[in-house]
Amino acid sequence: MRKLRYGAAIAEALAEEMERDPEVFLIGEDIGEAGGVFGVTRGLFKKFGPDRVFDTPISEEAIVGAAVGAALVGARPVVEVMFGDFVTLAMDMLVNQAAKTSYMTGGRIGVPVTVRMVTGTAGSTAGQHSQSLEAWFVHTPGLKVVAPSNAADAKGLVKAAIRDPDPVMVFEHKLLYGRSDQVPDQVDPLPLGEGRVVREGEDVTVVSYLHTLYAALEAAERLEEEGISVEVLDPRSLVPFDRRLLSDSLRKTGRLLVAHEAPRRGGVGAEIAAIAAEEMWDLLGAPITRVCGANTPMPYAPELEGFVIPDAARIAEGIRATVKGSPGRLTPV
Repeated sequence: MRKLRYGAAIAEALAEEMERDPEVFLIGEDIGEAGGVFGVTRGLFKKFGPDRVFDTPISEEAIVGAAVGAALVGARPVVEVMFGDFVTLAMDMLVNQAAKTSYMTGGRIGVPVTVRMVTGTAGSTAGQHSQSLEAWFVHTPGLKVVAPSNAADAKGLVKAAIRDPDPVMVFEHKLLYGRSDQVPDQVDPLPLGEGRVVREGEDVTVVSYLHTLYAALEAAERLEEEGISVEVLDPRSLVPFDRRLLSDSLRKTGRLLVAHEAPRRGGVGAEIAAIAAEEMWDLLGAPITRVCGANTPMPYAPELEGFVIPDAARIAEGIRATVKGSPGRLTPV
């Protein structure tokens, strides 16, 4: 085991997959000599050259379109979308082409493209550089969606995404790139659809991912002093989603809270809550709670940003209310 930054773990995954498979290449804005806006691909241009690390003009439609086309003829491209907000410019390529090709060809043609999405806020990055758009892609049949919260999972999930025969969206939170975790010397691809228990508990299950996971863990530690035992789950993969992990936890706790940075309305938390309500209703002993971002564009002012994004205090408040059986509304409208 060794300490490794989240961003460095992704870089290792990219390098190892490029060494393993000559059909893997990288494409995106400033990912060449500059190493990407967050430095994740630094050094890969020098190692693999311009034929496998493509710096592009500022055109997400062209970047994703070229990658999807390359995937259709056998390559395994890895796209970096500098800020996930800009993927709006390539939605047709992703949701109408990449996501549907396998289905519309009866499984004869796959689109093994990996799209790395830089997501979330990093402190006053405002409304067009701070969004968490994972629910859009969770909603789209034909796409797989992963959201690694630590360095080891980031490396394993990026490897799995590159090897997968289907298009995979990898959401990477800006505030996690510099976070260091213990990572095994050898990391194999992590099977998609397998979550993990981050913290064991008995009274309530909290499901969270990416940067909000750490706010949930902080809330759990605070509540331990109040005699509330919190189990924290990290799904890691949003599509496919680990239903067995959730049901096993609810069988023990009987209560569920979901927390994420993205807006509450139509968010991934709503889908997880629906899964629990429809498929695991007999395990629930209290109403389900969601503690999420407010239904508003992300403000620039730090004070307002702090109001919009759920923190440990708000998650702790939600857990207390869930344990009492009266969650109410805990997210700003």
